[in-house]
Amino acid sequence: MDAPTRDGTNVPKWKCRSNHLNEGSVHHEGYDNWHRFGEERFAVHGVNEHGRTVLKKVLKRNHVAEFFANLPGCVIGMEACASAHYWARKLQAMGHTVRLIAPQFVKPYVKTNKNDAADAEAICEAVARPNMRFVPVKSIEQQSVLSLHRVRQGFVRARTAQGNQIRGLLAEFGIVVPKGIGHLERQVPELIEDAENELTGSLRLLIERLMDHLKELDRQVRKFEAQIQAWHRSDETSRRLARVPGIGPLTASALVASVGDAKSFRSGRQLAAWLGLVPRQNSSGGKNVLLSIKASPSRTANRCKTIDRLSRNSPLEIDRHDAAHTPLLTLAPDSARSIKAGR
Repeated sequence: MDAPTRDGTNVPKWKCRSNHLNEGSVHHEGYDNWHRFGEERFAVHGVNEHGRTVLKKVLKRNHVAEFFANLPGCVIGMEACASAHYWARKLQAMGHTVRLIAPQFVKPYVKTNKNDAADAEAICEAVARPNMRFVPVKSIEQQSVLSLHRVRQGFVRARTAQGNQIRGLLAEFGIVVPKGIGHLERQVPELIEDAENELTGSLRLLIERLMDHLKELDRQVRKFEAQIQAWHRSDETSRRLARVPGIGPLTASALVASVGDAKSFRSGRQLAAWLGLVPRQNSSGGKNVLLSIKASPSRTANRCKTIDRLSRNSPLEIDRHDAAHTPLLTLAPDSARSIKAGR
């Protein structure tokens, strides 16, 4: 995802490259829609087959489709961020070849101070690199399933926050409730009815209303889970992935929607690295330094890490610190290979 604009809106960057060899044709074009004015304007940068700049243009949003529709078949590069997959499908339907690039792979090619034109030129340069890694374009169905996961995750966060708020309010009056939604559902009604504690009448009503809200959030989470499980049962690939030990309907559907075509990964090890199941490195001078395994920027990828939580149920006696590293390192490639084979 790109950095947000000044008003907090996340927006994408794009670029296009033509396969035609005539001097006047567009070889690369860049599009950036980052700052406030970028919400309605697209900066375009184009070069020919020799890398010479032949086009710099600013387009309004409602003119973008018309502009690319009038171009011959091009290789179009875009930064994989907000709405990029929609535009990728739209441009592919016009006969163009679309390449999506992760934002972190574009940043090193920005030559000057950051602005729309410089970003567009950087995307243009990055897409021409022979070893550049591209993001597969997601289908409408994939994006729909991922939307279910994102909305469900939002309700899960809201449910957790609401539960913590209730526990915090009760703790102010010396009433400590263990963590977990189940403990709240069992103990809070009894605390509200208990006349011996220090809770006032107004506070009892407040806690009761908060508990009603908590229950509603929990019902919404369960509804979304039911929708995801229904899609999982209807998708053959998702059902096949669920046969891998440690993977259930939620993780399987998230993997299918996120990974798409597993053939885009060379091996299960590469898929494991994409999921974030390998440690960070800070190696130099022939000395390998492996750091901790950080959470992936993608919440879906973080959810997929549950494929290796079987390590915590291992019969081996492993302390908590080692269980956070060694089992992941040993099981992640095997699980990822199973996933790739299942695809």
